[in-house]
Amino acid sequence: MNSRFDKQLRQSGGSFLAIDFETANHDPCSACAIGLVRVQHNQIVCRKSFLIRPRTNNFYFSYLHRITWDTVKSQPSFAELWPELSAYFNDVEFLVAHNARFDRGVLAACCCEAKVSMPELSFVCTMVLARRLWHIHPTKLPDVCRRLGIPLNHHNAASDSEACARIMIHAMPHLNPPNTLH
Repeated sequence: MNSRFDKQLRQSGGSFLAIDFETANHDPCSACAIGLVRVQHNQIVCRKSFLIRPRTNNFYFSYLHRITWDTVKSQPSFAELWPELSAYFNDVEFLVAHNARFDRGVLAACCCEAKVSMPELSFVCTMVLARRLWHIHPTKLPDVCRRLGIPLNHHNAASDSEACARIMIHAMPHLNPPNTLH
């Protein structure tokens, strides 16, 4: 972590948005659920989740998250949801996700397809934090949650995003050393 970011964290009191996507298949534009948890001053202040109708009815990961085409076919698309979703990204210092590369990629792909600008916020990866701060291996979300005593209903976007928020809250007191977030 760089010193500018460390200073922002201290000044913001840790104002961030934890985010988790579930996808129908390997296409990053196939988001079928999103979980959002907003944290201010190390307290969860808002929890929200949405089902999303992807552009395809090709569901491969239903065995993980139990979301099917029938579950989401009447739900709004990402583009239709964006006016409501975008408000959650306002007034936060950064985004948090477990395996942030995945969630960043899904967010970018969905924003691109919807022809909306992706929020210009940096991502913090709780998987990287778990490795560097607590030396947890493996660092799958259930492993980290088990180690930190965080409840989890894995592959449920609402539960996964709240778990990420709680991991970040656990990490906040330890974030003075450099290079812990990237």
